[in-house]
Formats: sequence, structure tokens, C-alpha cells
Amino acid sequence: MKIYVDADASPVKDIVISVAREFAVHVVLVKSISHFSHDEVVEGVETVYVDTGADAADYRIMKLANKQDIIITQDYGLASLGLGKGCLVLHHKGFTYTNENIDQLLQTRHLSAKARRSGQKTKGPKPFTDEDRRKFRDLLTRTLQANM
Repeated sequence: MKIYVDADASPVKDIVISVAREFAVHVVLVKSISHFSHDEVVEGVETVYVDTGADAADYRIMKLANKQDIIITQDYGLASLGLGKGCLVLHHKGFTYTNENIDQLLQTRHLSAKARRSGQKTKGPKPFTDEDRRKFRDLLTRTLQANM
């Protein structure tokens, strides 16, 4: 089992690395080359850089991930693809994507995009809170405990 993180805008990279270390699970951070850095190499963590094109990170994650790997993303499209491949997919706000909730999430995203195209203002995501961090850490820990 590996954990793949759609890492460009992920606010939970440090949490993922910390929890994964406790379970000795390899982490792969997938980032756009525009976010390249010379960060310190962390044991058990691999960084994969992709082109800056739209969805390049998503496509690379889908190429690398195997059934029962964990994918961390806020992108509903990537979540849907991951579920189809048999991966466990988590959102950084502390919920699991499932075959039961993904259709509703995709529909909501579609309707919001349609509204924005027609000139309507839509609300953005709520700020990421300490409570969200706690919920995510708990979810990742439970997910790893249940699948190791």
C-alpha cells in the first residue's frame, strides 16, 4: 500500500507524512514542476514532479496508483477515477469519497461551474481549520488501521 497525495494545494502533506511514518507506509507527493523545491529528503516520502498542464498530476496519480492504495485529493474528478480503480480516496476536510457520495459531489461541482459561467457568484470553500486537521488525521489513522 502507498499513499498518493495530489500535493500542489494540499494543506495536509505534513499530517500524511507523520501518520504514514507511524504505519511505515510509503508516501508519494505528486506536484507540478512549477512547485519544484529543494526540500529536505524525508525517508519514506517520494516527490514526483509533472508538467504544469491541467490535470497532469491527476493523470500521473492514476498511472501510478494500484487497487487499495490511498489517494488524498480535493479534486472530485480524480476521486471518481480513483474509486473506479479500487483505491481508497480521502478528502483533506476529513471525509471519504465513496461510490455512494461521488455522484452528488460531481453534480454539485457541475452546477456550480454552470452558475459561474452564467455570471453568478458562488461561494468558495470554507477556510481550512484546526478541526479539519484533526478530522483528517483521525480519518487517515482509522483508514490505515483498517487496511493494514
